[in-house]
Amino acid sequence: MFRRIYRVFGVLSALLGAVLLLKATAFPANTKAEVKTIEREASTNPHQPNLSPDVEEVVATCEPPNNGAGPLWCYGAPLLVREGSTVFASIMETGEGVPPLCNTRWRLYRRTASGWSKVCQADGFREREPCPLVLSGPNELLLSVNPSVEPPGTKYGRCDPHLLQFDTRRPEAPSAAVHPKWSGNPRFTDHSYRGIASDPSRREVLLLNIGDEAGNQYWTFRDGSGQFVASGIIRFPIRACYPQVALRGGAAHVMAVGDIVEPREEWRSYKFEKTSSSWDYVFRRLFYTWSPDIRKQGFAPPIEVENVEDTGGHIVNLDLYIDSGGAAYLLYLKTNTAKILRDRFFPNLKISTSLELVRVSSGKVVSRATLLSGGEDASETPTYARFHSTPDGSLYVVYAVNVRRPDGTSVLQNRLFKLTSDLLASSSGGSRQAVHNKPREEYLLNLKEPFSVFFTAAERGGSKPSWLLDLFGTGKSPTVLRYARISVPKAD
Repeated sequence: MFRRIYRVFGVLSALLGAVLLLKATAFPANTKAEVKTIEREASTNPHQPNLSPDVEEVVATCEPPNNGAGPLWCYGAPLLVREGSTVFASIMETGEGVPPLCNTRWRLYRRTASGWSKVCQADGFREREPCPLVLSGPNELLLSVNPSVEPPGTKYGRCDPHLLQFDTRRPEAPSAAVHPKWSGNPRFTDHSYRGIASDPSRREVLLLNIGDEAGNQYWTFRDGSGQFVASGIIRFPIRACYPQVALRGGAAHVMAVGDIVEPREEWRSYKFEKTSSSWDYVFRRLFYTWSPDIRKQGFAPPIEVENVEDTGGHIVNLDLYIDSGGAAYLLYLKTNTAKILRDRFFPNLKISTSLELVRVSSGKVVSRATLLSGGEDASETPTYARFHSTPDGSLYVVYAVNVRRPDGTSVLQNRLFKLTSDLLASSSGGSRQAVHNKPREEYLLNLKEPFSVFFTAAERGGSKPSWLLDLFGTGKSPTVLRYARISVPKAD
């Protein structure tokens, strides 16, 4: 049995002044959701162009499950997809009076021209974590579920991870339950940290799931005929969780962040002395692995992309994109140290947080870029980000940033900019280039309530590149799941 309580990514006290609000990932959704449209508010920022949303609305409300998870907890796996003019979202609901850990269920929501509606939901409250979804082919939606097979109230008990298949034209009920084939003899539990990706052009799907106490990620691949034809195990140097997974042209890619108990006894003892909290998981090492042909060969030994261990920092893996040439783009936040450690062990070190972009080709890092940096005494600090691709082949970054006003107060903003050739260019030996101070066209998203944590309709989840930017997540309240749609300007 798993002996440790695994939760989403730790306390982000290192993000000085940031309003990331990642505790939103620790609350699930309630069925008493009121769907309403929020009136747009005009921007007063004269220094950059604005993009106003076509729609900005509440989808569902949430209640805490008190099980260590929540509706955005699986931030590495898709919860939002777009098929044509229709958008689907998977939203968790907590069962009233149902004991944790498996005390939630999935709900499938659909947005059409008439707005959002709940089209299907699980019969019982048998899940701990959110249930990711992907589009796997024309009119086919797959929902990754992990129901407990133990009595209610069981902790770290056995679960049955599988897929529910829906016809997007008639999503009121799943048309089939699909049980994957796995390697070895995994023991799947309510702490799955699972990932999923699809390539609808080939009808292929890749699944990941932690399957043993060592935290190894078990994977299985479904080909275009619907058969599971390859499987194996990814053994990261340490337990790695919240994976972003991508498939393109038969190649498979995975990014995951280390998630382990504080390895330094002196630091662990000091933090316990100050906080009296026995929960002390740290996220300081970022990993990537790939297979050029997942049908024929397994994943290469993982490489370490980033490490902030020596100064007790923090990493949040944010997004993964694969271009037409097979190169992988890794997006993540990096904070050099945590305030609680800095004040005692690194008194002369200023806390810094940066939004980082790394390009990997054939398993090797070929370029690094710091897109935005902030921290102590900075006027702006990045707090979250995702990719968005458009039909002309462009790749954008949509991000949240904490902006400090002259009077000392701060405000959260969402912005959008395109990754240009200077940001994507290779640098010798993968050395980092700072580009945050270079001029670039950037749009302020004129939202009434900016998103603190959010998902996009990503290609790795089966959505096609689009001139419509879909955002799904939380704003001021971690108990309200919201959606916005924004039209991305087309190049002249």
